[in-house]
Amino acid sequence: MNGFLKWFFAFISEMLKGYSEIIKGIGHGIVQIFNIRNYISIFKEYSQDFGALSWVLSILALIIVIAIYILIAMMIILGIRKYIRFRHSIVSNEDLLEEIAELQRKVMKMAKEKDEIMALKVAQMGLPTGSTLSFAGSGAASGEESGDGSAPAVPAVAESGVIQTGEYRFSKLIEVDNYYRDFTPPEYDDSVSLADICERYRNFACSRMHLFYEPKTIRLFIAGMASTKLIILQGISGTGKTSLPYSFGKFLQVDTTIASVQPSWRDRTELFGYFNEFTKNFNETEVLKRIYASGYNDDVNLILLDEMNIARVEYYFAEMLSILEMPNADEWELDIVPNAWSTDPVKLDKGKIVIPQNIWYIGTANNDDSTFAISDKVYDRAQPINLDAKGVEFEAPDTEPMHLSFKHLETLFQEAFDKYPISQENLKKIQQLDLWVIEKLRVAFGNRILKQMNLFVPVYVACGGEELDGIDYVLATKIFRKFESLNLAMLREELRELCVYINKSFGKNKMNESIAYLERLQKLF
Repeated sequence: MNGFLKWFFAFISEMLKGYSEIIKGIGHGIVQIFNIRNYISIFKEYSQDFGALSWVLSILALIIVIAIYILIAMMIILGIRKYIRFRHSIVSNEDLLEEIAELQRKVMKMAKEKDEIMALKVAQMGLPTGSTLSFAGSGAASGEESGDGSAPAVPAVAESGVIQTGEYRFSKLIEVDNYYRDFTPPEYDDSVSLADICERYRNFACSRMHLFYEPKTIRLFIAGMASTKLIILQGISGTGKTSLPYSFGKFLQVDTTIASVQPSWRDRTELFGYFNEFTKNFNETEVLKRIYASGYNDDVNLILLDEMNIARVEYYFAEMLSILEMPNADEWELDIVPNAWSTDPVKLDKGKIVIPQNIWYIGTANNDDSTFAISDKVYDRAQPINLDAKGVEFEAPDTEPMHLSFKHLETLFQEAFDKYPISQENLKKIQQLDLWVIEKLRVAFGNRILKQMNLFVPVYVACGGEELDGIDYVLATKIFRKFESLNLAMLREELRELCVYINKSFGKNKMNESIAYLERLQKLF
């Protein structure tokens, strides 16, 4: 053991001596580097033989060496500063985490206090502390005493699942029920044609509201109503996008409900309202009220989503997009509340509201830096109408508004479908164009768009338009618009070939809307 200790002491001493030599060597090296007196003596020794060029070179060498030392010193200082800043950020993050944890503790404490307050209020109301409503037993409404003077009975649930209560949670919808209880519908004009509607509305907008629209714009609007329940009016500001549905409502003497979309809209509650669990009232919106009221009347009802893409349409309108796609209109229902109260509005069935067929949703959209791009999911389900120019002023006779029933409008649409279907020749050309686009550009028309075209074009013709103009407009706004998602910089030649193919297939100067759009794509990309 004694021999091992001697060996270990000698071994460690020798190792430590090595570390000591390293430290001494580094110290000697640093001293040697900054031995200015030695540098001066060396310079004096050799400078006696310097010529003019040697003096210049020696001074230049000294400047370079000094600059290198200064650079090294700056790098060391910068490294120290970064390390200090890094350490400071770590400390700050730790302080922030502590603050977050403290806030979480406070939130939990406040939530607990809120629960205690709610429990006290529920107890004062005579309800069980575990729930505000009882789903067992029977009795009188809340606030009434039982025959033996005991605590008030709680709201009961009937066998049908309806909660029996004396409270009302839908004030606006109940107002609608009361209004239509003694409502007398107006005398509708059931002799008017689609072309008459377009002409009379154009003259009404001009003479009564000083709004000027081209006949084509009105035809597109009416045809869009025949093909889908969602119409998107898009274009530059000041072209009458908002005024069109507003004035059309005035023309039909049924004011358009205007919902101004806000950037904060994230879900459907902004559009349809929500149930407040604390107040036990439903915060109803004008949109919900209009949907509910439309179930009572036979009017043509319009809901305007003004600046619809200032928030993401797919967020706040997603549920409605899905409902409007259902082929069976009887399934067009929107869940409003999860249960049914005995005092709910008449047309609210087990917390669900039926979406009537006589409503159209009109959205206005601007394409600028303050808005979101509308996705293909929305465009495929809608009919976009481009308003890119202000209407030209014209003279029109004074025209009175009219009453148009939804039933008559649907009859006019059906008559147009039967009388003006797309010709077999043009259907064949569209099919061939679809195959060409699939082969060259890998884009298909889709069954939904073809179905909308078969509804849009006949009504457009019945309104006074030409069949090829209607086909042209649908192709430009529903099909060729999809090309923007392609790498068009690599497909300019294909776009030129497509223009040639369209002119050859449908005739030159026949598909002006599509040709102009494709040429614009070639210039932009």
